[in-house]
Amino acid sequence: MTYDVPFRHMQAIDPSSLTTVTATLHALNRAMEDCRIAGVDPDHDPAIALLARHFAAVTADRADDDSLRFACGRRVIELERFPALLTLAVRGVAHDRVAKERFHKDGAKVMKALALEIGLAPGSYAISSTPSDPAIAGYVALSSNDLSIMLSVGPLHEGNEVQYFAKRGPAAGQKLRFATMRDFVRPARFAKRIRRDLRLDAIMPSAAPIEPETQAPREPIAA
Repeated sequence: MTYDVPFRHMQAIDPSSLTTVTATLHALNRAMEDCRIAGVDPDHDPAIALLARHFAAVTADRADDDSLRFACGRRVIELERFPALLTLAVRGVAHDRVAKERFHKDGAKVMKALALEIGLAPGSYAISSTPSDPAIAGYVALSSNDLSIMLSVGPLHEGNEVQYFAKRGPAAGQKLRFATMRDFVRPARFAKRIRRDLRLDAIMPSAAPIEPETQAPREPIAA
């Protein structure tokens, strides 16, 4: 059953109450939902077109395009220096669906970069993401025949967000090792530590050798 309502059309005719981006976006989203319920194609709905154009009026007093692009670029640089994972390690993600999705997406991305820096060949490892219960973050894990790395956040993991251990070789059977999120988001530097701690050179001779610690670390992975 489909039905239509006149509200979005009246709001599109007189959008004077929509004075902010948030309010305009809310109205547009509601109008899209009305179209869905009515079985109307939003791409050809006049109310949708007018509400979308209203965005231009709402943002008319903002800076010019070049200034806004510059501000966006500056923000990107800031986020690369301070990835979202660092914030999530402090505040946690319990019962926050959006934050939890960000944790698992970014965690898997950095984990892949870490695997390449360690020297794991493509196809020789698996990265899994386990959301678990809504009350906790779950975890992102990397597993290969040689080692295991697990990432999580929350009160129980504060300061020890990363756990890793060797599955074979001279370091197999040794104690579980821990690292902070700040270590994790710098995969080039952290990979050297993992290779050294787990003595991976003894079982992965084809991997890139560990470079001196004096070398400047790479920039963190972007959020």
